[in-house]
Amino acid sequence: MKNVKLIPVIFLAIALIVGCSQGNKKQTSEKKDAKEVQQQEQTAPNTLTAEEKADGWELLFDGKTTNGWRGYNKESFPEKGWVVEDGTLHVLGSGKGEAGGGGDIITEKKYGNFELELEWKVSEGGNSGIFYLVQEKPGQAIWKSSPEMQILDNERHPDAKLGKDGNRAAGSLYDLIPGKFEAVHPAGQWNKVKIMVYKGTVVHWMNGEKILEYHLWTDDWKNMVKNSKFKDYPDFMNPASEGYIGLQDHGDDVWFRNIKIKEL
Repeated sequence: MKNVKLIPVIFLAIALIVGCSQGNKKQTSEKKDAKEVQQQEQTAPNTLTAEEKADGWELLFDGKTTNGWRGYNKESFPEKGWVVEDGTLHVLGSGKGEAGGGGDIITEKKYGNFELELEWKVSEGGNSGIFYLVQEKPGQAIWKSSPEMQILDNERHPDAKLGKDGNRAAGSLYDLIPGKFEAVHPAGQWNKVKIMVYKGTVVHWMNGEKILEYHLWTDDWKNMVKNSKFKDYPDFMNPASEGYIGLQDHGDDVWFRNIKIKEL
């Protein structure tokens, strides 16, 4: 009789164990699904995560249109030389350097203190650049007023070996401060950059690595510019405190995506 009375107790214990196990599996599955959704949200091109939105980030390129951009010294976006394809903003190679294609493009809005992030991929032997604090003046080339983070195929383009100590290689403050060759992915692969500008302090990152820092308007800045190709350009010697973000058409195929900015 004692054994008979134990049977319902044993079944109840088994049921509780099975129920707990299924509940744990369900919770684990729900957590896994939530994590996968979060990872997909984080990796989807040209989107912002909920965390980024809450932190003040804004997209500068939606992956589908050229909204928010126009040609430098133009009222609208270039009719040729740039296309939106496969979620990228693609400058088409013309083989004519700065003289060909659709020309440089800039944001419609000016920015002062900010963090800018984007990804770029360059064709073999390709050259381009990211401008910031751009001053738009008729008849004046974009590079005569604004610092430039160089975009380059370091392995093939001769600019990587010109200049001084690699200050024309990818990631560099063009013709002024070298970047780091080892931080740059080769042609055909995506590179992720971040540029911070805050009250004169400027920092470049490449693929998660800080590669250079400098300080605008200081004596060090002025002395550096005096010894460079920019010495004869007053707008470069004394940069504005705010300006446009620009992307360069240097006649080579370059792709951009995940362009976003946070004002500081």
